[in-house]
Amino acid sequence: MLTRRVLHRLFRCAVGQINKRQQSTQQNLLISGHINAPLTNKLQFLFPKDRPIIPVYRVLETDGHVIDETQTPSFSDEQIVKMYKDMTLLSTMDELLYQSQRQGRISFYMTNYGEEATHVGSAAALDPNDLVYGQYREAGVLMYRGFQLDDFMNQCFGNLKASCKGIQMPVHYGSKKLNFVTISSTLATQMPQAVGSAYAYKRAQNMLCVICYFGEGASSEGDAHAALNFSATLEAPVLFFCRNNGYAISTSATEQYRGDGVASRGPGYGIAAIRVDGNDLFAVYNATKAARDMAVNEMRPVLIEAMTYRVGHHSTSDDSSAYRSIDEVRIRDKRDNPISRFRKYMTLRGCWNEEKEEEWVKESKRSVMESFTRCEKIKRASPATIFENVFDKVEPHLQRQMKEMNEHIKLHHDHFPWTQYESM
Repeated sequence: MLTRRVLHRLFRCAVGQINKRQQSTQQNLLISGHINAPLTNKLQFLFPKDRPIIPVYRVLETDGHVIDETQTPSFSDEQIVKMYKDMTLLSTMDELLYQSQRQGRISFYMTNYGEEATHVGSAAALDPNDLVYGQYREAGVLMYRGFQLDDFMNQCFGNLKASCKGIQMPVHYGSKKLNFVTISSTLATQMPQAVGSAYAYKRAQNMLCVICYFGEGASSEGDAHAALNFSATLEAPVLFFCRNNGYAISTSATEQYRGDGVASRGPGYGIAAIRVDGNDLFAVYNATKAARDMAVNEMRPVLIEAMTYRVGHHSTSDDSSAYRSIDEVRIRDKRDNPISRFRKYMTLRGCWNEEKEEEWVKESKRSVMESFTRCEKIKRASPATIFENVFDKVEPHLQRQMKEMNEHIKLHHDHFPWTQYESM
């Protein structure tokens, strides 16, 4: 039988061992996952309402006045006018191509109404050699970089002079010359691809970055999580530019996610983030420029959430009046239109007036119409192109398939509109 003294000593030893185990557990908690988090004895959950809402960075008021002059970018009048002309030319092209689809002259189209400042403002902040991964509503980025009206028209017509030779849906642009990766229809696949390219840039030490555009709807895809997580762990110089335009096709953002938008996800992945007024070209430019400097100089990803509004339908396959009112669109467009806001600033600055506006409206409409008429007459590429544009060399299995196609065409020759195609 153990004495009281022996029992007391055994108890003290046991308590000592427990204390040692607790201290070890505490140390593990402090360093686990590289998180230096303090311990607490309070049972307390963290709720979204307990966190401050991320503010929206703005430079220009809706009436064109600058809020803080120190935030005004140092653009010349010529640069200001170029950015305005790119935004308005894009809008003019949108109107014509949208109507042409309704007339059956092209098969599909997606407009950029209301989001022009996100395109031009961000494009102006990039190095021309930075690589761009777009989604399908970044035509203004290409226009700013020098993509010509004929390039847009040829792609939408899918004719012989289109860079893709017609083997791609309309508005799925791409340009190797302008460092713009060809757009893919599949939602969010460009996000992990952009991270891979950015990591390659990091390894090459070329002081360039990659920018990846996506919508708030794409942020619900699994590829978005993979991209954000990999970019943070690899410390890749990539800018994630989210155009939060309020709607993912027919689904409102309120039904897409909970929490404070998309920018709030940045810190959760260990990524710097900012939210900007996407209808304010200067705010978009400043945020993108600062983000690029951070990405390149510090080798880290940055998340930008541009708050804007999709004025047009999702595409020509969509009727947005089925899920939002016409009054909502009218009110938002009148209040937040980025082109109108920038034109007011230009008028206050003294580099634009009504006379210049009237001349430019006529000139832009004429240029778009002439390009449309010219490109509509160009024939489509030979059907053989679908095999020749896959690999550098036409492999045996493709040669076999092309032979089968040619035999099918000869057998049903009368059913093909040959006058629309280049001769085979």
